[in-house]
Amino acid sequence: MNISGAQSDANDFKQARLGIIGGSGLYEIDDLENIVELSLDTPYGKPSNKLLIGNLFGIEIVFLARHGENHTLNPSEIPYQANIWALRSLNVRWLISASAVGSLKERIKPCDIVIPDQFIDRTHQRPLTFFTNGVVAHISMANPFCEIVSEILAQEVEKLLTKEKKLHIGGTYLAMEGPAFSTRAESNLYRDWGCSIIGMTNHTEARLAKEAEIAYSSLSMVTDYDCWNQNCESVSVDMVIQNLQENANFAKSIISAAAKRISNSRPSSSFHDALKDALVTSQEHIPDKTKKKISIFTSKYWL
Repeated sequence: MNISGAQSDANDFKQARLGIIGGSGLYEIDDLENIVELSLDTPYGKPSNKLLIGNLFGIEIVFLARHGENHTLNPSEIPYQANIWALRSLNVRWLISASAVGSLKERIKPCDIVIPDQFIDRTHQRPLTFFTNGVVAHISMANPFCEIVSEILAQEVEKLLTKEKKLHIGGTYLAMEGPAFSTRAESNLYRDWGCSIIGMTNHTEARLAKEAEIAYSSLSMVTDYDCWNQNCESVSVDMVIQNLQENANFAKSIISAAAKRISNSRPSSSFHDALKDALVTSQEHIPDKTKKKISIFTSKYWL
């Protein structure tokens, strides 16, 4: 298996890889063959964990445990820049993020699946861009999730649904800093804003993934009603873990099915050219050190 980080031609995705970021409860992918563990250093430090590269239904998968193998990183400590840079360096061009979320709507029940289409960001301790230190780019986040990958996920979820689970397509993901859960006042505020689910990680990944020209989508698995719902037990770690375990095998089945679809179609996405109209600074004005760090994303525009 080729584990080179060399980039393929911008229009050639025959050798591109599918990335999977596993969140709470999802630390491995079943059925991966010819697995290689890879430790990388990046210009932004080390990723959360070793990257597992393997073959799944004809496509090479790069799997990364978001919180580390033993869940040692809280949401604010995750090295988001290093994670996304590492995935892009391994020619990941589609990325599925599996994560645990709380529900902000009565109709979205624990153990349901949500494929959101919007964000509101309430984090305040995260690096949200690769374009600093002498270079400016204004990426469009009007559509923060890749519609093509999201549609593939939705179609595969529908095939696997049980009577106990429902799929909710679309909705706004409220990204909070964490690691503490919401106050009841905050939870009710987010409901007033029309948000559907609440989590702590996906928005940061999505912004960086779009700058890295990776087609990103979220497989959000509901573990609880957030604390707004006083008719239910307040969210606790035990409750979350119990529902995480129930969701984990289902998530693996979805990811395997989606991988097979992406392997067959290798879809082109607008995300793959997201920097085309975003770069502001002329390359001759960018410090060499900065230019080197971001060249993995920009080289096709600065030939």
